[in-house]
Formats: sequence, C-alpha cells, structure tokens
Amino acid sequence: MKPEQAFFDQSGLAFVYGPTDILLNISLAFLLGLAIAVVYKNTHKGLSYSQSFMVTLVFISVVVAIVMMIIGNNLARAFALVGALSIIRFRTVVKDTKDMGFIFMTLAAGMAAGTSSYFLAVVGTAFFGVVAVVLSITNFGSLYKSEFILRFRTRAGEVSDDPAYSAVLAKHAKSANLLHVEPSGDGTSRKLTFDILMRKDGDPERLSTEISAVEGVSEVVLVASKSDVDY
Repeated sequence: MKPEQAFFDQSGLAFVYGPTDILLNISLAFLLGLAIAVVYKNTHKGLSYSQSFMVTLVFISVVVAIVMMIIGNNLARAFALVGALSIIRFRTVVKDTKDMGFIFMTLAAGMAAGTSSYFLAVVGTAFFGVVAVVLSITNFGSLYKSEFILRFRTRAGEVSDDPAYSAVLAKHAKSANLLHVEPSGDGTSRKLTFDILMRKDGDPERLSTEISAVEGVSEVVLVASKSDVDY
C-alpha cells in the first residue's frame, strides 16, 4: 500500500487521513490561525492587548484540526474526547467579549481544515477577516470617540478631592471622564484611568509632563486612542 493511500483504524471501518492529507490539513490550519491572529492584532483597540492570546489563536486552530482528524467519523472517540476535556478546568477570564468571536472563528477554521473542507475554511476565514476589518474601520457600535487614555497612580483617598492633578487636567483637557479606579493591594494608592478630550490649545506632552510632576503621582501613561475606549 502506498503512503498516500488512506489508512484505516483498528476496526477497519473509520477513515483515517493519509500522510499527505494530514500535512495539508495541519498546514492550512496553521496559516488560517495565523491570518486570524494578524486580523486580531490589526483590529484590536484599547489597553488589554495580549501577545499570548495571538499565539493561542494559532495554537487552537492547529490543535482543533489535529483533534478532528483523530476523531474522524468514530463516535466513540468523540465521546472519549468530551470526557477528557471535562476533566480540565479552564480558569482564564476573557476580558474583551470581542475576543470570544476570534476564538470561535479559530475553532471553526481548525474544524474545517481538519475535515478537509478547504474551500469552506478559506472562504469562511476570509469573510470573517473582512467583516472584522470593516467593523474596526467604521468604529461600529461606538457611542463616542476618545482622543487619549490617561493612566497614573496616586495616593489613596477620595478621587474627586485631589486639586493637584485636577487642576492640570482642567488646564489641558476639555473633558476628563474617570473610567476606572484600581486600588493597590496594600490600600496605599490607586491607579486611575481617564478618558481625555484635549482642548484646542492643549498639548498632550505637556499634560503628561505636568501630571508626572504632581506630588504623589507616578506611573503616568498617556495613550492616543482614536476609537472607542477599552481599558
């Protein structure tokens, strides 16, 4: 029997992919996972970007393709896989709900590649990528646009009762909306996140410099944001 010919499992009933099919399916799954990860990187907004999540997207596509080839049309293997996965507890919290869409698309691409549905895998991934890019460019669903995200750490206390940095914000910003307050573990400081809309004569660099010079303020980060606010 030639290596390229189809193999059969121990029962002689379930089809198992040949070496050429296996390499082709895994390679396609890798390329599709890579494409989805690149789309994710180019359409991601906010401060919660994770390189490990991009790598995970590629891993998922390849692993799912392999799993689909292992299962084949064997129902017993499918149930065995469900039982094995039920033992594993997944504790990772997905902060951005949009990330779930990329995870499901990666799963679908891996399943399509693993079952040799090449046309569906390529077209589905391409269509998903176009939709993701269009929604990102049009800023779909955004209530308003933000110019800058300002984050810094300050001493613990009432957020609204700190005239030092409040005066600096009022000087340079047309509006400064508090988005997030993150207390430190020991309770001695807080990390504040503001949505900043600069005045016409406002200078972002001067804002960052003057905020850093305020007593009790540290870890100042000013990020340009021409889209909806994620933090």
